[in-house]
Amino acid sequence: MQDRERIAVLGGGSWATALVKILSENKTDVSWWLRNQDDVHHLQQYAHNPRYLSGVRFDLAYVHPSSDIRETVAQADWVILAVPAAFVKEALSPLAADALHDKTVVSAVKGMIPKENLLITDFLEQHYGVPAERQCVIAGPCHAEEVALEKQSYLTIGSVDLARAEQFCALLRNRYVKANPLDDIDGVEYCAVMKNIIALACGIAHGLNYGDNFQAVMVSNSMEEIERFLDALMPLHRDLKGSAYLGDLLVTAYSQFSRNRTFGNMIGRGYTVKSAQFEMNMVAEGYYAVQSIHELNKRLKVDMPITTAVYNILYERISPGVEIEILKDKFK
Repeated sequence: MQDRERIAVLGGGSWATALVKILSENKTDVSWWLRNQDDVHHLQQYAHNPRYLSGVRFDLAYVHPSSDIRETVAQADWVILAVPAAFVKEALSPLAADALHDKTVVSAVKGMIPKENLLITDFLEQHYGVPAERQCVIAGPCHAEEVALEKQSYLTIGSVDLARAEQFCALLRNRYVKANPLDDIDGVEYCAVMKNIIALACGIAHGLNYGDNFQAVMVSNSMEEIERFLDALMPLHRDLKGSAYLGDLLVTAYSQFSRNRTFGNMIGRGYTVKSAQFEMNMVAEGYYAVQSIHELNKRLKVDMPITTAVYNILYERISPGVEIEILKDKFK
């Protein structure tokens, strides 16, 4: 391994931008792939992302924007995937099947591959031959907007290889970011998916004028729902009160920066799915995730009333008011 780690960040959104900020300010070389060539030119000329977190300025001695994903990946030791789950397959499609075989791949994606209902780590293993021990996942609680403001933030890096997770943690730590390793990679990844569904539900309830009391009950019940789901899928002694689980859920369910909560709030206020997506102009991972979790649960048959309610609202077009009214009687 070289003295200076070479890192590729794939994606041009707010979370990708925040990660590039953290890494480059730690004087790590970052090759940054963005799909849009105009955005690449803008970054090269003005040293900021014109679309997301535009107030963040980059030192171009360390940040190297490109629209060539093959070149970006080829020269990296670590590849950070920060593309919305629904677009991962398309984004990676130019890469050869063995393009990632000698890399450590870090998923910063908080969703699942639609229709295949696969976690990102499972997709990478099945389609690109990246073994579990060469993968990590990034969990919060952490919003990109607060990283941009350099507010104190915490990250958890999940991996079956704790030494590899710790190595990546070391690349991230700075005066406003703390990072810790965790070996429950599947639990962390599934919780990152589930918390977006819960945040959608919280947003829907808020849009229907339910208050903080109800949301607190919803969040506490959601932790039980997540635990039932994880126990049915992959039993393991895990403390869901940890920041990678409960902490990530809370920040997504309550924060003004949560796009899933914002999306749910619009649905609760009467927006259609398409109109809400158009107005946000950002991807709410929970919209796709709830369909994947719903499909997985057809086999598991876990009691998941919140997930079922969100699925019914978004995909069966049942009234949000009706579904939340049903949930009221199921909570305790």
